[in-house]
Amino acid sequence: QVQLVESGGGLVQAGGSLRLSCAASGPTRSSYAMGWFRQAPGKEREFVSAIYWTGGGTYYGDSVKGRFTISRDNAKNTLWLQMNSLKPQDTAVYYCAATRAIGNIKSIRLYDYWGQGTQVTVSS
Repeated sequence: QVQLVESGGGLVQAGGSLRLSCAASGPTRSSYAMGWFRQAPGKEREFVSAIYWTGGGTYYGDSVKGRFTISRDNAKNTLWLQMNSLKPQDTAVYYCAATRAIGNIKSIRLYDYWGQGTQVTVSS
């Protein structure tokens, strides 16, 4: 069973940066992909970024492309999300997720394992 623990959330001013981490335990080498999703109050959980665990190919949602960078350290079983040029509309709970299934890497329905979420608040 894959266990995911997020950290790094907090309060930051607009234009600032945060780096989120997701520590994974369990059989992460068998994972197909890992990703980040976020959910703001009153809105559906949306795709932020994802990465293929083995090959390292990356994908980004349109709203964060050019500002966020996803990366992984396979040896340390850790997933990262570097968030730069943060905007108030980035305020949300951010979730780390993993999947062993093969499919649309941007789809929330693909992911089987989820972290508890970490709050990111960007002040204007």
